[in-house]
Amino acid sequence: MITRLTLLALSLATAASALTPDGKHKLVFIAGKPSHPPGMHEFRAGTMLLEQCLKSVPNLVVDRHEMGWVKDEATFADADAVVIYADGGKGHPAVQGNHLETLKALMAKGVGFGCMHYGVEVVADLGGKEFQDWIGGHYENAYSCNPIWDAKYESFPAHPIASGVKAFTTNDEWYIHMRFRAAFGHGDKPGADGGMTFTPILVGTPPDATRDGPYVYPKGPYPHIQAEKGSPETTMWAVERPDGGRGFGFTGGHFHKNWGNNDVRKAVLNALVWVAKVEVPAGGVESMVTEEQLAQNLDPKPQPKKTAALGTADQPLAMSGLMRRWSR
Repeated sequence: MITRLTLLALSLATAASALTPDGKHKLVFIAGKPSHPPGMHEFRAGTMLLEQCLKSVPNLVVDRHEMGWVKDEATFADADAVVIYADGGKGHPAVQGNHLETLKALMAKGVGFGCMHYGVEVVADLGGKEFQDWIGGHYENAYSCNPIWDAKYESFPAHPIASGVKAFTTNDEWYIHMRFRAAFGHGDKPGADGGMTFTPILVGTPPDATRDGPYVYPKGPYPHIQAEKGSPETTMWAVERPDGGRGFGFTGGHFHKNWGNNDVRKAVLNALVWVAKVEVPAGGVESMVTEEQLAQNLDPKPQPKKTAALGTADQPLAMSGLMRRWSR
């Protein structure tokens, strides 16, 4: 019996080009299920906003999906890239059911892959090796950590993703200390390994107080994180793979309001274009987002209760183990 997965594999194996029928490159953009308090992990609203910003990019089609996966895997047959903005860990959309095998087939054909915020985290023995092969590294629980801090980015590499991005500072749950491929070390310098090239895009140095914690969850601190005070951390990076595909990881994106920052947004829009093998404009992807647009399409979520011990969700550093489901 020929299954849908078999048909997908056959179409991937025989397709000479991933171009859509009208000759455009295709980005499959996947938003995760609702999670966290209002204004956090707004995957649906965030992907809708970024999709709208990409409408001005020639030769690119965005096929956006919600609730953690595509409606029909046949859409992957002419995809140039797949990007996931969702919760991760054991619940990561990439490791549910047969999704990892589906993605392996896509990566083998040189399809690009990107993950954003919690989506960069997988369990080491469930997707860890694949993520190192596809995007160069991943968040690993208790090795990486997730503080909320004011990250300052002042210089950028000569890379299409950095096109037009100016120095900026934002407060976000910028993950640090990724589990990169061993050859890339701490990930703060360009590297190469087994035909893969690695480029750090956003590199900032956390204040000592950030390394001392608390982190969002577990609250830490971790001695190996504290031991690296003064060291730079890479929170966005890009790779070019030996199979011809491209990949990127972006650890920000916890707070929806940060899509209103022109330079955060430009870096991510550039990455979405680049990973799909579309030429990034010399000055980066231009876009404008209003406060009204930021308030649109938010998931319906109950307001968190205020308590003397925890304050509100607007004070995320006060989170405790009772709020585990809101972490990362």
